Amino acid sequence: MFKNKSKKMIYRILLLMLVDALIITVAGPMAIYVRYNWLFEPMAIEFIEQIFQYLPVNIIISLVLFGLCRLYQGIWKYASASDLVNIMMACLLSAVTQAIGMSVFGLRYPRSYPFLYFAILTAGIVVFRFMYRILGYIQSRREGMSHTGKKNTMIVGAGEAGYTLLKELQNSRYVDQNVCCIVDDDPGKHGKYLRGVLVAGSRYDICRLAAEYDIDEIMIAIPSATHAVVQEILDICSQTSCKLKVLPGLYQLVNGEVSVSKLRNVEIEDLLGRDPVDTKVDSIMGYVSGRTVLVTGGGGSIGSELCRQIARHEPKRLVIFDIYENNAYDIQQELRKKYPDLDLVVLIGSVRNTHRINQVFEQYRPEIVYHAAAHKHVPLMEDSPNEAIKNNVMGTWKTAQAADRYGVLRFVLISTDKAVNPTNIMGASKRLCEMVIQMMNNQSKTEFVAVRFGNVLGSNGSVIPLFKKQIEAGGPVTVTHPDIIRYFMTIPEAVSLVLQAGAQAKGGEIFVLDMGKPVKILDLALNLIRLSGYKPYEDIDIQFTGLRPGEKLYEELLMSEEGLQNTENDLIHIGKPIEFDEELFRHQLEELNRLSREDSPDIKEKVMEIVPTYHMKVK
Repeated sequence: MFKNKSKKMIYRILLLMLVDALIITVAGPMAIYVRYNWLFEPMAIEFIEQIFQYLPVNIIISLVLFGLCRLYQGIWKYASASDLVNIMMACLLSAVTQAIGMSVFGLRYPRSYPFLYFAILTAGIVVFRFMYRILGYIQSRREGMSHTGKKNTMIVGAGEAGYTLLKELQNSRYVDQNVCCIVDDDPGKHGKYLRGVLVAGSRYDICRLAAEYDIDEIMIAIPSATHAVVQEILDICSQTSCKLKVLPGLYQLVNGEVSVSKLRNVEIEDLLGRDPVDTKVDSIMGYVSGRTVLVTGGGGSIGSELCRQIARHEPKRLVIFDIYENNAYDIQQELRKKYPDLDLVVLIGSVRNTHRINQVFEQYRPEIVYHAAAHKHVPLMEDSPNEAIKNNVMGTWKTAQAADRYGVLRFVLISTDKAVNPTNIMGASKRLCEMVIQMMNNQSKTEFVAVRFGNVLGSNGSVIPLFKKQIEAGGPVTVTHPDIIRYFMTIPEAVSLVLQAGAQAKGGEIFVLDMGKPVKILDLALNLIRLSGYKPYEDIDIQFTGLRPGEKLYEELLMSEEGLQNTENDLIHIGKPIEFDEELFRHQLEELNRLSREDSPDIKEKVMEIVPTYHMKVK
């Protein structure tokens, strides 16, 4: 097989050399005839005769130069601008060496001959080399005109990324897109053509053009645009019934990674209305390196991402503690594969088990603790309030006490915006956790802090995966209330905030992320239906199910009494803790612990006594 390939390669090179020799032979007389306006004058014939005298030498030297310029190594099916430069360089060297050689042998030629010879030789070589591409382009245009079975496609962006994407769509055999038009906000490009495709208007013409060209799919290729610009374009696109795909960030263009394979389906995160928060994690993660780090709830959505980012920064040891063995196993296998040199310990157990927690701290002596273990589902906790107290509050208290007892440097609690003026037991339990952290910080050398953020997109049980499943099933999409709003962040954003808190902690703070404007859940549902290629209320219905027990229309990130303090990062703030009687609080915790272990029906009333901002909704 390899011998056959080698023979084919040799035959191909010999064929190219033969055609090049023919073009070199013809280029000389052609240059003379052009010089003499295509007249067969005696002087012209004399010059041609002298050129033919030097022809064997010229052919040999030119073919050697062509080889040195890699004209026999390129894959001409994919000929590019760099190949064109190589051709021009080879032809220039051929013209120069011919002029010098003929002068050395005393052969005469017109002064303009080398320039004309260079132009004609270059044109001949270029036409021959690029013929494959030219024929392929003509074929693709014919197929595009018929576009049988192909998706009519619009590209947003006529810049470098759009051009690269268009080129690949036109050249690849493995895509089924027929690019009908391009839109770009630069008015100077309107009415012009990019690789034969019309730049037909701006973003504000997208809906009109989608209907006019019967567009099936819109591809957004503006990786340098800000998140706000992309959001506006996506909002416009979502008014059509087209499926959307978006090219990722600019760095992939710089790295030459722009391709059809890099296009991703538009995610609902693209419509959140703010740029991703950059906490510059790499610059502040030095405090993790060389230290033993414990992550409770390390198999969950937030906990596992914490483990991934911590593992990247070379801790002395990473200890993962989780009650759910499947989650713990998954993150264990992932980290072992990616970081084979990482000292990784994965333990199964509950933060509610005092002896187990103390045993873990005594054996592994963690220096930094991220406490992500918690029950978080609002409706489920409303029906099992004692479990929320046992796991969230008592689990936090026991873990914090162990951290104090065994000399942990920093303890970071994962909290939630639902802890602010809570209307559900889950939020109230997380507010109690924050109070535990504040109390422990005031009586311990360990630096205790809390990190509070909103809903995490893509986490287990979040609204987006639910909507996607409902759409895949044909609907209906269920929304609790048409006016319900929420703050959203991505998992990496949430984790970066947690890590930033660990770096900046001085003790007692509640770190809060500026999450921009809240988003209406109904708008998320509508946009996700449209982005999936369906029409709301026609293809996919939306049903309003009513607020669930303990759920409120909006969430807050800070209580008014807490105020805000700025940090080095403009998007990260610190809430000043509210003062309370810590001695009384400790007795209340002990009473709460007793009631929860007895599964008391009065547990919510007791929580209301301890958390004045908790307003339990009466059924």
